[in-house]
Amino acid sequence: MTQTKPTRLRRQGRIFPEYSIPSEELDKREAEKQARVKRYREIFIQASSQLIQDHYNWFIVIEPQSGDYFIAPEEEVAVQKARQKYPNGMVGIMRLNESGTCGRI
Repeated sequence: MTQTKPTRLRRQGRIFPEYSIPSEELDKREAEKQARVKRYREIFIQASSQLIQDHYNWFIVIEPQSGDYFIAPEEEVAVQKARQKYPNGMVGIMRLNESGTCGRI
């Protein structure tokens, strides 16, 4: 005799709907993120023109509010330098090359 598996009903919605984030808040966060990314790019373009000849492919960690940046040949070292000065700040990590990308997909 063959036994069949009971089919479970699929439930709709989130597990904890009371913790869902309103769409206005999500839009606000996305706008803040885009502003930060734009600031990262501005600082990178400004700094890379001076640094790219001597420090090609080094990592640059940018703190967007102050405009400070930290460079090092290794990513971990650059992040440690930034965290010493800005322990709770949002930082962006880029690479001192033509595109600013850190790797390849």
